[in-house]
Amino acid sequence: MARDIKLGWDVEALNKAYRQGYMSAMMHMSRERCPYRGEVVIAAWEAGWEDGQAEQAAHETPHTVIARIA
Repeated sequence: MARDIKLGWDVEALNKAYRQGYMSAMMHMSRERCPYRGEVVIAAWEAGWEDGQAEQAAHETPHTVIARIA
């Protein structure tokens, strides 16, 4: 497993952070709720969050917008 000893992250940790960010966005959680510390892992989480937001926007219809507001 590739690990950057100095920074304390590895590819698996970045993938996990990305997936958690994606799911957080899909559950309408705020971007400020990122549970990570460290620039690289935070960036992975935020990338997932942004992709989750984009996925939601691509699939929103007037019905889903009204349902979310109500």
